[in-house]
Amino acid sequence: MKRQGILNSDISRVLSYMGHTDCIAVGDCGLPIPDEVERIDLALTFGVPTFMDTLKVVKQDMKIEKIVLAEEIKTANPKVLSEIEELFKGEDIEVEYVTHVELKKQTKDCKAVIRTGETTPYANIILQSGCIFS
Repeated sequence: MKRQGILNSDISRVLSYMGHTDCIAVGDCGLPIPDEVERIDLALTFGVPTFMDTLKVVKQDMKIEKIVLAEEIKTANPKVLSEIEELFKGEDIEVEYVTHVELKKQTKDCKAVIRTGETTPYANIILQSGCIFS
């Protein structure tokens, strides 16, 4: 049995086979997931688990060089945006804002989308994998 890190076997597996510039998304319970992309469904009930709880755990286990957020989060969900900014504060991570429509299109290129129970608007993020050596 694992002693530390992500216990969810699907998330752990996907992260372990990702390479530099590969992407994974963490989304709210309403984010449409393309049929061809692996769905890792963590949603239990509305709000459980939260987007931020899930993002924090994934971030601990992943080298991230870039994040992609929907432009709409700035006005429709400033609380979650503030929590995301705080989580990545002081790190050398590129932040890209695109329309929500474009973010949904970009999920097609993700290795997987992790579905949470989050019910606040635009609580979705794409994480691009960095390189763990130089």
